[in-house]
Amino acid sequence: MKEKRKQFSNVFTYSAIVVGILVLLGAVFPDEFGEISGALGAWITETFGWYYMTVFTLILFFCIFLAFSPIGKLKLGKPTDKPEFKTISWLTMLFSAGMGIGLVFYGSSEPISHYLAPPTADPETKAALAEAMRSTFLHYGFHPWAVYGIVALALAYSQFRKGEVGLLSKTLRPILGDRVDGPIGNVIDVLAVFATIIGVAVSLGIGAMQINGGLNYLFGIPKNTLVQGIIIAVVTVLFIYSAWSGLSKGIQYLSNLNMILAGLLFLAVLILGPTLFILNMVTSGTGNYLNSLLFNSLDVAPLNEQKHEWLQSWTIYYWGWWMSWSPFVGIFIARISRGRSIREFIIAVLLVPTIVSIFWFSAFGLTGVEVAQNAPQIFDMPPETQLFGIFNELPMSVILSLITLVLIACFFITSADSATFVLGMQTAFGTLNPAGFIKVVWGLSLSAIAYILLLSGGETGLNALQSAAIIAALPFSIVVILMTIAFYKAANEERKYLGLTITPNKKRMKEYIDSINEQEKNS
Repeated sequence: MKEKRKQFSNVFTYSAIVVGILVLLGAVFPDEFGEISGALGAWITETFGWYYMTVFTLILFFCIFLAFSPIGKLKLGKPTDKPEFKTISWLTMLFSAGMGIGLVFYGSSEPISHYLAPPTADPETKAALAEAMRSTFLHYGFHPWAVYGIVALALAYSQFRKGEVGLLSKTLRPILGDRVDGPIGNVIDVLAVFATIIGVAVSLGIGAMQINGGLNYLFGIPKNTLVQGIIIAVVTVLFIYSAWSGLSKGIQYLSNLNMILAGLLFLAVLILGPTLFILNMVTSGTGNYLNSLLFNSLDVAPLNEQKHEWLQSWTIYYWGWWMSWSPFVGIFIARISRGRSIREFIIAVLLVPTIVSIFWFSAFGLTGVEVAQNAPQIFDMPPETQLFGIFNELPMSVILSLITLVLIACFFITSADSATFVLGMQTAFGTLNPAGFIKVVWGLSLSAIAYILLLSGGETGLNALQSAAIIAALPFSIVVILMTIAFYKAANEERKYLGLTITPNKKRMKEYIDSINEQEKNS
């Protein structure tokens, strides 16, 4: 117990110190903080662009390999474990945590942005629209979910099958041994906590900005940091209550509500928008995305200045951003995936969010472009109000906008309460059920950080923190690579022991299950 208290104190204290210093600097010196972090973030995307592209591509193909290999037969848990959540709830929970606000915030604005400034095509042309959809599918498709999946897979395997506590550092035991129980493990866990706090604080700020933008557009409510602070305060009460309720109640129910609201909004946009064009582009765009997947996964455009600059602003930035989110999303997905086979896990994590994203961005992006062509002022709107401007040109505009506001709030809550749960796990010895007061402390801290950044510089503060997330992502990417190697080493050894090939060694499997049952009986 004494050792656990020491470990808790180190992880919590160091995380709080690092985050506190950054927030203080952002609040007192917002311009200087933004300039320095922005310059460092730009240097990382320019210098390590090739590295991010390579790492994401290798992880994606490693996940595909696992899905078709005998390792895919292993279960994330004991052989007799059953999934804790129904499949539909499991899928909605992992999706809500993994994308959430980003789908609503960028649903129309990102395709429109690429349409106006495409990677290689001439702006505002058919070729630009094709590139816009392909690029958006790339950013929200297989790659981010492969990284989320490998972090979750390594943690779930280590925790539920090997009996480790739920800390990211423990997943590296196959290659680092007992060193994960000392300072090296603490550094890894602090980095995971830091990345989670940074990523979620930015998400909360973006959510508050878009809710404020919608209220301003619909009802003329002032668009300023005071209103955004009130929004954050109200939503904070809701997500802390949800986090206090636990996974089986708050987060699960809200995630299911998210999917219902998102489904209604999607169907409305699909019907009210250019339906046939959307369906045709889903088919054509998916083919274009898959056909160019390998090339665009590795292309850093060293000989094409226009695309190279576009990649720095979008794809490579996204890869760093998703990497910084991977500890948060990975830990949460691992927690809800006990009892699933590795093959089932990978197929679901890669395919389901990608398919949903393709349909979502096709409907919202193509509707947005078509509406904006007839109402050009939409092209000049900021991202937080652009979607409401598009709805204003469609039938049932008020209803659509109100559903959108509720959906953003629900995604806001699920992202935040998922984050408080993850932070509670990481600062409470990896427990699957962190104490309520720990989650409340982290919830209040997240909201305070988000509001201080909005107060200190609005979008400048958020951009500075986004750059900090990119900076945090670089060292954490090394941790992800080590996690991948450690997981494969441990899982492949177990595969050999069990004789898992095309046909498993039934005798070894029976011996293994009997030994597990004997251990449970003795305990």
